[in-house]
Amino acid sequence: MPIELLNYPQPNTYDELIDDQLQPRPAARALFGYLDRLGSAELVARREAVDAVIMAMGITFTVYSEAGNIDRAWPFDLVPRTMSRKEWDRIDAGLKQRLTALNLFIDDLYNDQRIVKDGVFPLEVLAGSKNFRAQCKGMSPRFGVWAHVCGTDLVRDADGIVYVLEDNLRVPSGVSYMLENRQLMKRLFPELFKSSDILPVDDYPTQLHDTLAALSPRESPHGGRPVIVVLTPGIYNSAYFEHSYLAQKMGAILVEGSDLVVQADDCVYMKTISGLRRVDVIYRRIDDDFLDPDAFRPDSTLGVRGLMRAWRAGKVGIANAPGAGVADDKVVYTFVPQIIKYYLDQDAILPNVPSWMCMYEDQREHVLANLDKLVVKPANESGGYGMLIGPRASAEERLKFADLIRENPRNYMAQPTLSISTAPTMVGDKLAPRHLDLRPFVLQSDRLYATTGGLTRVALREGSLVVNSSQGGGSKDTWIVDIGEE
Repeated sequence: MPIELLNYPQPNTYDELIDDQLQPRPAARALFGYLDRLGSAELVARREAVDAVIMAMGITFTVYSEAGNIDRAWPFDLVPRTMSRKEWDRIDAGLKQRLTALNLFIDDLYNDQRIVKDGVFPLEVLAGSKNFRAQCKGMSPRFGVWAHVCGTDLVRDADGIVYVLEDNLRVPSGVSYMLENRQLMKRLFPELFKSSDILPVDDYPTQLHDTLAALSPRESPHGGRPVIVVLTPGIYNSAYFEHSYLAQKMGAILVEGSDLVVQADDCVYMKTISGLRRVDVIYRRIDDDFLDPDAFRPDSTLGVRGLMRAWRAGKVGIANAPGAGVADDKVVYTFVPQIIKYYLDQDAILPNVPSWMCMYEDQREHVLANLDKLVVKPANESGGYGMLIGPRASAEERLKFADLIRENPRNYMAQPTLSISTAPTMVGDKLAPRHLDLRPFVLQSDRLYATTGGLTRVALREGSLVVNSSQGGGSKDTWIVDIGEE
């Protein structure tokens, strides 16, 4: 029995796999031919099999709630998102352009602040930044790169244009799920990987290792590899699965703050049963505030006392560098096209979503007058928290947000409610449209690398626009398919 589509077509919505005539788009033709040959009963059986594999492998994420911390199996949909290589090549160039400019921007802010002096970036935005770290002034890490790992969230609107929704430059997560999704799909549909030219993502751990290794402040002893550790807050962190997964795949060592110590020589050492071992590079998965109780929060038990001293002395590499979050701000986001133009003298390849900044009176009045139509976001929240989706909010919620905006206008920006694209997703034994976004991962040290595709996050609830796993979202594999267009 062929696969049945449910609730297609959706009005005023771009679907990633199916066109307006309900025909598969070119990059999805082989996939749909294969799904039809399988039939709905076999597809349901394979979904049940992959759910069992996810449980057996312990692929989980943690949801924090009033009832406590709950570990849940990773919600995975077995119908992949597809995109042609020709379209992806342009996105790839745009991602690399964006991260290059953002790193130049961060380095400038902690040093000469030319972009502020030249009037391109407002001093008041910098002054109101919660993530500008005075402790980083005068520093310029190796290669001038602060954000070595970036997760850039992309969405496609009804007009078919791919927009950048936000940049995640502090401690971006999700790449382990991208890698596991691909392994699951190879188990599910091995025939398609043999017959279709689906670009690989499996080299990410190697690319991440090489990105980190380039940050080593010393020549590796005896010609060996630098000592790289993944610094995790511990097993109760929502992304602990990812921390342990990446450490294992890279051949790095998973540590907690209590496993490290900074000595009088300003070097970082790891405690081992055979004594102290010097650490060259730390891939930290801990927020700035908790990295070093001497420099930031004195009550932190997650970080390493003296770590900032070691980093400033050039004795250890840290990725992402402390202070990189100054560019991970939804108000700073609105200036990224100007930032690209200023540092690279190029127009942005990937456009921003049109935005209004509440710090400017005329734009603030527009936002306040149109709260029922807009999405309002606080500058520094993540995970879909603290935002207002105007068309779906109550009158009481909109009034509350109006007060918040008036109290602290610098902290809020607004965007139109996008009709973000959909893709067919299994609902029972049928395929129904669900909204999604895409988070590619971009690496930078001595060179640039972007994943071919990324983590596609999907809102599993009908009509929902919130794709975060903590709020009912799931994920799909992302296939960049070379269909011979070049």
